[in-house]
Amino acid sequence: MKETLISLSEFLELRKTLLIVDARSEGEFTQGHIPAAVNIPILNDAERKIVGTLYKQEGSEKATLKGFELVGPRFHQIQEEAIGLFPNRKVILYCWRGGMRSQILSWLLGLVGFEVFRLKGGYKTYRNFTYEEVRRERNLLVLGGKTGTAKTLLLQSLREAGEQVLDLEKLAHHKGSAFGGIGQGPQPSVEQFENRLAEDLFQLNSDSPIWVENESRKIGRVILPDLFFSQMQASPHLDINKSEEERVEHIKSEYAQLPKEELQKAVRKLSKKLGGLRTKEALEAIDAEDHPKWIKNLLAYYDKAYEYELEKHPKEQTLNLDLSGLTIPEQVRLLILSKNQLYERSKNTIN
Repeated sequence: MKETLISLSEFLELRKTLLIVDARSEGEFTQGHIPAAVNIPILNDAERKIVGTLYKQEGSEKATLKGFELVGPRFHQIQEEAIGLFPNRKVILYCWRGGMRSQILSWLLGLVGFEVFRLKGGYKTYRNFTYEEVRRERNLLVLGGKTGTAKTLLLQSLREAGEQVLDLEKLAHHKGSAFGGIGQGPQPSVEQFENRLAEDLFQLNSDSPIWVENESRKIGRVILPDLFFSQMQASPHLDINKSEEERVEHIKSEYAQLPKEELQKAVRKLSKKLGGLRTKEALEAIDAEDHPKWIKNLLAYYDKAYEYELEKHPKEQTLNLDLSGLTIPEQVRLLILSKNQLYERSKNTIN
């Protein structure tokens, strides 16, 4: 058996060329894991519960024996699965704290010719790293604007132009509104969202501005870390404006093709805030496929909510920018020019 214990810094380098195996149960894996890891549980959720209960009631020896009794018959299946997934037989491996489960899996894989690099401290070490990473201070530049101003599209275009961009909605699998979950995949847990956020932040230069879309603290059911959200609120804010016609057309291009029942379900979620009449009109417009009508109906609500939130942001750190009638490349050029103006204003205010 060839096994090497590695530190977090060694892991961060080795993962560029090696695949990663998580030896924990499927429930633990779903709650939070190292992105790109493959889950090969030594104990599944039910077995882990049995062993954990026995450990508390009768001690470690009885729990260990029970664990081997449960997983022993599957040893060959685990080895066969690993051989199929990793034909070059060289992997990084971890469990919760780098303890028994990863040691057992490392032993099993070593018996069939694997070279294993086992992470010291396991997932807990990695999780400490991501927890701290998302709470470090950074130069954020918040891109704001009313619903339909195509902020996400502009962020994508800014990235293509060489700017540093953090796409929170992509990480959260949610666009942030009552309609934001339609057509998206399942949202990650709050813990896994932080892991993914940390991974993206780790790749960015903390000393240079990082574009991020203006968001509420909650994106669907995902919650932004307190310190990160506080940084967003205190950062320079570039508020873009576009004509209502452009906004309606952009929203239509994103949502008109989605199932009517999903759109109507989202409207009903807002019924208390929209009021009975506006809700009824929006539902009828969706049914009739009168997309501009239901979109304008909802914009009346979303615009008021946005204006209320915008008032909370320091005016000396906010730059308003009208992008109406411009092509996407023209908008991007203007945004990049405005970035320098906004940061210069921010520095002068601090000084």
